[in-house]
Amino acid sequence: MKILLITDGVFPWVVGGMQRHSAHLARELTKAGHDLTLVHCVAQGAKVPDKDEVAKELGVTGLSNFNSICLQFPKTSNFPGHYLKDSYQYSRIVYQKLASELTSFDFIYAKGFSAWHFIERKKKGEKSIPPIGVKFHGYEMFQKPANFKARLQHWLLAPPVRWNTLNADVVFSYGGKISQLIESLGVARSKIIEIPTGIGEDWIRENLQPTTKPIKFLFIGRFERRKGVEELNEALRRFSSAQPLQFSFIGPIPPSAKLPGLHYHGQITEAREMQSIIDECHVLVLPSHSEGMPNVIVEAMSRGLAIAATDVGAIDVQIDTQCGWLMKPGSFQSILQTMEEITNSSEEEIHHKRVAARDRVKSRFLWPGIAQRTGSEIEQFIRRIG
Repeated sequence: MKILLITDGVFPWVVGGMQRHSAHLARELTKAGHDLTLVHCVAQGAKVPDKDEVAKELGVTGLSNFNSICLQFPKTSNFPGHYLKDSYQYSRIVYQKLASELTSFDFIYAKGFSAWHFIERKKKGEKSIPPIGVKFHGYEMFQKPANFKARLQHWLLAPPVRWNTLNADVVFSYGGKISQLIESLGVARSKIIEIPTGIGEDWIRENLQPTTKPIKFLFIGRFERRKGVEELNEALRRFSSAQPLQFSFIGPIPPSAKLPGLHYHGQITEAREMQSIIDECHVLVLPSHSEGMPNVIVEAMSRGLAIAATDVGAIDVQIDTQCGWLMKPGSFQSILQTMEEITNSSEEEIHHKRVAARDRVKSRFLWPGIAQRTGSEIEQFIRRIG
């Protein structure tokens, strides 16, 4: 099958969970034998990597079924809403680049707004465009906003996201509450393909050290309102236990948001360094107001961490009471109560959840299996529509 994968960046040229997902997806679909053309972008003025550089980074050097096209993401202005205008322009640039080749593809897998112009032209009757599947990772603009600023952002993003979702041939979802959101927009259940996120087999930690108290907690993420750092900090201020609090942060947390006595590692992008810090901990705490299916959860689970996370997005597809705790979003009381419950749990109970988390990744969230499932679902959809 010949697949055109269009995205607004791949890791490490663009940093973010969606960009990591794009890199993994491109790698594994190629290794699964599909003829893949990856179209991605870098920021204006950034160095554009060539095909060989991208192939080397993705680990597909020498595979003839891989092709890469990298463009610079347009920047049209600095006015509010410019991201939407820039995203539409990017989709036009990609279309113009590939217009003469579109009939050679069996399917277009498009991240975010990257196929906006393709969908528009297809609705106008253009026959050269193959079936298009879109993936907006978290549909956060239809989840509860964390503050007024987020509400305004949602107000801007919701209409074009809804339009792209409704007019695509098929929609990719992580499952759980994400699928419910997509259906609530008016998408038929038969047009939704549920595929979870994944992780590489090299992340699996086979030999877990015994769990001993005090329990070591970890947060991984950016300092943005959606991630719930304010609620987490309030819970940490009120935390009282006979055991000393051991809590670490990975991510760019500003000085104004740091609490005394806790460990802040800063931004880390190198996998081995990330793994070594995760391996020192027992429980990942993720207090987000909205999410899709966070990569940091499967990363932590693969290293044998139990998970305490808010019940938003598709997080309930990743964890349940066997391997973690689900918390109420936007509530420092829920975070505090959960952390106190964890510290009062036995070492054996926490270790059981840690092992269950690691084993769940091995059985459900490894990329080779996810890529195989993705290809199979696309092929079934193409056969279904004739």
